[in-house]
Amino acid sequence: MTMPMKALALVVWAIVTLLGIPTQWIALKLGLPLLRVVPMYYHRLCLMLLGIRVSVRGAPARERPLMLVANHCSWIDIPVLSSITPVMFIAKSEIAGWPLIGLLARLQRTVFVDRTRRQSTSAVNREIAARMTEGDGVVLFGEGQAGDGNTVLPFRTALFGAIRDVLGSASHGYVQPVSVAYTRLHGLPMGRQFRSWAAWYGDLDLLPHFLRVLRDGAIDVVVTFGQVIAVEADADRKLLARRSEDAVRRMTAAALAGRIELSGEAVPLPVETR
Repeated sequence: MTMPMKALALVVWAIVTLLGIPTQWIALKLGLPLLRVVPMYYHRLCLMLLGIRVSVRGAPARERPLMLVANHCSWIDIPVLSSITPVMFIAKSEIAGWPLIGLLARLQRTVFVDRTRRQSTSAVNREIAARMTEGDGVVLFGEGQAGDGNTVLPFRTALFGAIRDVLGSASHGYVQPVSVAYTRLHGLPMGRQFRSWAAWYGDLDLLPHFLRVLRDGAIDVVVTFGQVIAVEADADRKLLARRSEDAVRRMTAAALAGRIELSGEAVPLPVETR
């Protein structure tokens, strides 16, 4: 992208953001259905300005209450997933205080988790369950941190309890594994050595990474929606986390290798004997 085009993209983004913030704020205050679709169209525009192309395999589940469990390797995951279907996210509490990004996250009704306070998990799970009961698709990044995009890290189990908390008002809850894989740069396969162009993890600074993506763009992302897992009240959250992790791991490996994998048959989650 040339310098004039980059400048134009930033101007367009700034204008849309300035118009979108009060629009979403009003929709939230009045409880308008618009509150779920404004972030989706906003993120679609952001991806277009950044030159990021999303390919979708499978489809978001229609079952409710629903938790979407995905791998995580970049801030780009947020606009990518949000551009496909109306969702809200679970994020670490520090993000709430970030300039502008924290505001945008709150406007999308993000649930913030303080991972340094284990005793807060139950309260957070209840809040997540309440959002799912209202019909929102909630995205949980199962690893609890961003990875390098080449592999899927082990999933943490604590927040999987939210899907069981929702069962006080529903006979079933549903979990759908989702894979996000960054596959091409300027039309060429990324390979392990170039996936860091998209991945943002560890101690990498956000602004330089954002500017590099804006400058170079032309990133292809494959999002794969796996088969839905039906969850009952007595389901084991550790088994649920393991089942989700296995599905996401298979789908991510397949996408990076140029194959299609939709995680097998849709079957209820069995109860693990303790």
